[in-house]
Amino acid sequence: MATPNFSFSLRFLLSPSLLLLCLLCSLKKGYAYEGRETTESHHLQQSHVVQLSSLLPAAVCNPSTKGTQNRRASLKVVHKHGPCSELYQGNAPNHTLILLQDQARVNSLQSKLSNSNQDNNNIHASAVTIPAKDGRTVNAGNYVITVGLGTPPKQLSLIFDTGSDLTWTQCQPCAKFCHAQKDPIFDPTKSASYTNVTCNSPLCNDLTSATGNTPGCSTSTCVYGIQYGDQSFSVGFFGKEKLTLTSNDVFDNFLFGCGQNNQGLFGQSAGLFGLGRDKLSFVSQSAQKYGRAFSYCLPSTPSSTGYLSFGKGGSGGGKFTSLLMNSQNPSFYFINLIAISVGGQKLSIPASVFSTAGTLIDSGTVITRLPATAYAALRTAFRQGMSKYPTAPALSILDTCYDLSKYSSVNVPKISFFFSGGVEMDLDSSGILYVGSTSQVCLAVAGNSDDSSIGIFGNVQQKTFDISYDVAGGKLGFGPGGCS
Repeated sequence: MATPNFSFSLRFLLSPSLLLLCLLCSLKKGYAYEGRETTESHHLQQSHVVQLSSLLPAAVCNPSTKGTQNRRASLKVVHKHGPCSELYQGNAPNHTLILLQDQARVNSLQSKLSNSNQDNNNIHASAVTIPAKDGRTVNAGNYVITVGLGTPPKQLSLIFDTGSDLTWTQCQPCAKFCHAQKDPIFDPTKSASYTNVTCNSPLCNDLTSATGNTPGCSTSTCVYGIQYGDQSFSVGFFGKEKLTLTSNDVFDNFLFGCGQNNQGLFGQSAGLFGLGRDKLSFVSQSAQKYGRAFSYCLPSTPSSTGYLSFGKGGSGGGKFTSLLMNSQNPSFYFINLIAISVGGQKLSIPASVFSTAGTLIDSGTVITRLPATAYAALRTAFRQGMSKYPTAPALSILDTCYDLSKYSSVNVPKISFFFSGGVEMDLDSSGILYVGSTSQVCLAVAGNSDDSSIGIFGNVQQKTFDISYDVAGGKLGFGPGGCS
């Protein structure tokens, strides 16, 4: 294999009779008591009782056993900051940094979707130097799977991402730079099934839509380059390799990026696993076997586990809404958000607020982003529902926070999202709150600066649901209780 010189880079009657008066008085008292009881009961029905202890990180892994039955291929999903992950180093996550990374990702997605700066960048083996900034990579993500690559298969921990297409991992000899990762770096020279894709292969040209960059060439080997919104990047050889999900789910000649220069904070992961719509994504490359269908469940806490499964059969007990297509950005998964409720009451938000820019669902964005008008209505209603609790300072992009350190449990208003097709998604309590600490517990939703920027349905709100993508059928399902 040639070694190029790359320098690239988160809603009565009154009666005069004394006896009758006494009777009426007692009836009134009874009626008033019943009304108060009904009101309290209704209030409890429209709120979650959350134990504060459940908000705190656990030191040990408590794997979920739900959701993977009768699936053709299922991989364990773990949160990279929790004890179920091989990448976990025991240190508490830096929430400010996580939210800054999340905002960088959102800025990148919204810039791309606004059709600004759409000209493709040309990738050449020794072209320009693109410095990685201080690690605020838009593709740091939260959730990790483990797959086997090569012959014999080498286990690699990859961040899975519905907002990306190209799967890539760091490869020896790391001609320019490889970031620190937990697994041994993949060495293609020690695999019996690796081959390079040549520059003149039609497959090389497919990189343009998958990465947003025109591929380059080093000697006769196709070179990919993918750059994220904060200027973090991966550059390397485009190759084919055997990909193993399970013993019964093996794919020969899987197209992926073999990174020789990878800069930015991708955590301790070995790379990314792309689940977008492009022809180079795993969803498309495995279409013959799985019919372009997959589902996942993100665990309620970092100390539990979820799953990523392929093939149909997801969203048991749930309803399906339409997956929309954006012709200018066909890789992303768009859905039609039409309303939000807080505490059982739909918010007064004009339908046009949601339809103006639209909404996409993204596994890699942490915090849901709403149009400014919609977020203002949600925030007001949520604050009213939480008015008896002391407030706390904002946590980065989250401006509605509470000090719950003196409580053992709290009542949190239920929040529901409504999508076209009659789909109502009642968020799990873990999908409503983002916990910096018990003294800084925040509404896990943020607002865009205006109503013209794309809305994003983030991974916190997706927790515990079986999110089922039937890409070929053009629909998306939300099944409650997918995992714990």
